[in-house]
Amino acid sequence: MGLIPFGLLPMDPATAATLAGAISPPFPAGAAANSAAYCIDPALFASLLPPGSRQPAVPAAAEATRRRQEEEEGAAIRLVHLLVTCTGAIQSGDYSAAHGNLAEARAILSVITTSAGIGRVANHFADALAQRLFPAYPQAAPPAPPPAAPADLYSHFYDAGPYLNFAYSTANQAILDAFEGCDRVHVVDFALMQGLQWPTLIHALSQREGGPPRLRITGIGPQPTGAVDELREVGIRLAEFASSLGVPFCFQGVCVDQLDGLSNWMLKIVPGDGEALAFNSILQLHRLLVDPDADPAVPAPIDIVLNLVTELKPRVFTVVEQEADHNRPPLLERFTNALFHYAAMFDSMAAMGHRGGATDSLAEAYLRAEIFDIVCGEGSARAERHEPLGRWRERLARAGLTQVPFGRNEVQLATAQLLRATPSAGSGYSILECAGSLALAWHDRPLYAATAWSAAGGSGAGAVAGTEGRDNGRRKTRNGSREISSTGNLAIA
Repeated sequence: MGLIPFGLLPMDPATAATLAGAISPPFPAGAAANSAAYCIDPALFASLLPPGSRQPAVPAAAEATRRRQEEEEGAAIRLVHLLVTCTGAIQSGDYSAAHGNLAEARAILSVITTSAGIGRVANHFADALAQRLFPAYPQAAPPAPPPAAPADLYSHFYDAGPYLNFAYSTANQAILDAFEGCDRVHVVDFALMQGLQWPTLIHALSQREGGPPRLRITGIGPQPTGAVDELREVGIRLAEFASSLGVPFCFQGVCVDQLDGLSNWMLKIVPGDGEALAFNSILQLHRLLVDPDADPAVPAPIDIVLNLVTELKPRVFTVVEQEADHNRPPLLERFTNALFHYAAMFDSMAAMGHRGGATDSLAEAYLRAEIFDIVCGEGSARAERHEPLGRWRERLARAGLTQVPFGRNEVQLATAQLLRATPSAGSGYSILECAGSLALAWHDRPLYAATAWSAAGGSGAGAVAGTEGRDNGRRKTRNGSREISSTGNLAIA
């Protein structure tokens, strides 16, 4: 198939207008739209290429090498154009044109490398578009990826780069600062997963001058689906670790299908008992968002959860979210935003040097699942509703929370930890600070943003009583809790 020179590619005005504002603004992103215009040209496409490939060929390079590089870049630009055009056709309901665009994109992917560079990320987006087209064109659907447990994917994503390490360390520092001088402390983790965040916090508390406080962690997770009770297993490991460091410890596991199924009574918080409280949310709040045109008479899950947090008046509420804009109703807009975001993610991951191993492939599968959700999901079926920091600031402030700014000390600590975590990645990663928020960036493009918040009067346990068993009116959940002390005893609550 001959490649059409980019300058001859047509783009209708409607498509160009739709793509306006598709490029994520610099950190922080506060406005709903920005002044950058997206019209796929070589200059703009350079932001999708790994930084090392953006340099002009050295004079001594062979002419054949230079020509091959130009051909590859031209093919990559054509590939991006076809994927965007395919998305626009799907949005307008022209599935025949979309199928043709996708077939051309597949032809290009068959002749360029898909293990690195733009071919790597474009391959996932092409598969997602094919999955979206599946009802109309079954032959367009890609083969299903090999199954993997979400916990395994999450664990390998943790190992693949500094993303979760940044989230955990910045949140832990804010929690430690909020717990200064407290003898009894309680952390509610909105997504315990494997509990990877908490050994560092437990160790820091064990080093506190005057002795460690009594620590209680409430870990929230889904109902067990197999023979292994993951919440219980994680709780036992944390209890054993705390015991080895001499930290008085109690763990409670709470099973809910969705975070908006939480109620005060599940957390066993006694108003006025002097226990300092912290809530922790790592990449969870965006899953509670809904479409802008959702029925306002039905409480949104995010509002239910933020109301619960505000009522319980924590000393600190730590929030880490993707710094991206993937919650736009138009498919074309969020597709384009996602393409740029995940190009930076895969580029940064490749710099860590795990390419080809199990860590790299499973971490890639973790991001692939996010891409498929963004591209294929609509309405309540879409969970990955990432939004930029500016919108989170507005939403949390409306809920009655006040931002607790990160200071210079936190910036220095985060930067030092980043340098230790990315010794092989050169200078690509950085920590950005703006208005009291921190962001992990790749070549100055923010990937994840961290903030800390407090509620008015947040000096300990919540002062709200009498709301036990409230029904949020949205969904029924099956709930349960398990308690483990540092002695390893288990009690079913």
